[in-house]
Amino acid sequence: MNICWRACQEFMNQYGFAESGRDRVIRTTFHLLDLILFFTAGPEEVRSWPLLRGTNAQKAAGTVHSDMERGFIRAEVVAYEDFLKVGSFAEAKKHGVFRLEGKEYIVQDGDIITFRFNV
Repeated sequence: MNICWRACQEFMNQYGFAESGRDRVIRTTFHLLDLILFFTAGPEEVRSWPLLRGTNAQKAAGTVHSDMERGFIRAEVVAYEDFLKVGSFAEAKKHGVFRLEGKEYIVQDGDIITFRFNV
């Protein structure tokens, strides 16, 4: 942890701030715009994607790439909290928290999704 980060943390602790102003602005903006986040994960990177609450899986796939929306087959979904509990996709399958969802599935805040598609 660098010295600037430690100084910032000490300042926040001293004055009783639970989160930074930046984090508060982001959280409030997401709330006001009715946005959620979903994640995609691959062998080399994990990305988060903002999405309007109530969006279905096929439209969410289009957020990643228009070809994914057009050729959507299914979404492989694990809730973020479930993933933290089990630790891996293999364990998620073993514990029954890994789900296959169709086009009309409404994406939930924190879902980790692998989109299957064919174009």
